[in-house]
Order: sequence, then structure tokens, then C-alpha cells
Amino acid sequence: MTELTAPAVLVSALTLAVGWHSAQGAHGLAWGLLATLFVSGIPFAYILGGVRRGRLTDHHVGIREQRRVPLLFGLCSVAAGLALLAVLGAPRPVLALAAAGLVGLVVAVTVSHWWKMSIHSAVAAGTVVVLVLTFGAGSLATAPLLVLVGWSRVRLRDHTVPQVVAGLALGALVSALVFAPLR
Repeated sequence: MTELTAPAVLVSALTLAVGWHSAQGAHGLAWGLLATLFVSGIPFAYILGGVRRGRLTDHHVGIREQRRVPLLFGLCSVAAGLALLAVLGAPRPVLALAAAGLVGLVVAVTVSHWWKMSIHSAVAAGTVVVLVLTFGAGSLATAPLLVLVGWSRVRLRDHTVPQVVAGLALGALVSALVFAPLR
């Protein structure tokens, strides 16, 4: 469950779906692919490189003290992608999603300095909110995903229940306060 709901997986799938929906079809999918490169592809490649070089223990960056640099790198990648998407005239929902990701990363970098909040849970909650805002109330059917993500993070002893709950709250809040008005 942790692998299927990893931030890179959810962010990639969500960005492609929002891109496709925002411009209907191949044109929208192209926007989604470009955004995905910056919001998850490049940051995840950096993390995998860090694991390969022995700087990071695992691709989930499970040790809180190791999170700062990969999160800051991801923040820079998302900011560069957002700027490029804006210059190229990407659809508003794609820009809104990248902006929400940027804000979420700023908060994650800040919180991770002191505490190991669940980024898996934050991304999962943000994903559910964006799906509902983009595709309608029927997307609430994805809400049980939040329980599964939280359960898996606690079951693996990667997070405590408060860390999962904080992640869920943060992800939902950022999506509601950033994605919703910008889309």
C-alpha cells in the first residue's frame, strides 16, 4: 500500500488526470506530462540518485534528518516547472496544482525540520480534495484511500498516528486553500 500510494505515484497520476481534464485529450495530457516531469519526475530521480550514492537510506526518505535537502530540491524543481508552465500558457488547473504542490513542499520542509509528519498522508489527502474539486462528488469514493495510507504508514512504523493525522490535515488544507481558488 505504501508503494502504491507513494507521493511520486499519486502526484504523477493526479497531475496527468488534471492535465487531461483541463484541456480534454492529448493536448491536456501533454500539459500533464510536462508538469509531472517537474513535480514528481525530477524530484524522485534526485531521491533515487541519493539512495544509490548512499546519501539517503531509502526512496521514502524515512529518516527525518535526511528530508531537508530532497524536499528543497523538489521545491526548486516544482518552482521551475511552475514558472515554465506559466510562461508556456498551461491551463489554470495545471498551474493551480503545481502551486498547491509548491505550497505543500514549503510547509513540509518547515515541519520536517522539527517533526516527521507523514508526507504520504498529506499527498493522499490533497489528491482526494483535488479529485473532488476537479471531477465532482463521485470522487469521494477515493476517500477510503486515506485510511489505507494512514494504516500502512503506522503499520510499517514509519509514522505515528499524530504524524499521519497532521499530514492528512495539511494536505487537505493546502489543496482547499491553494488549488481550489486558483483553478
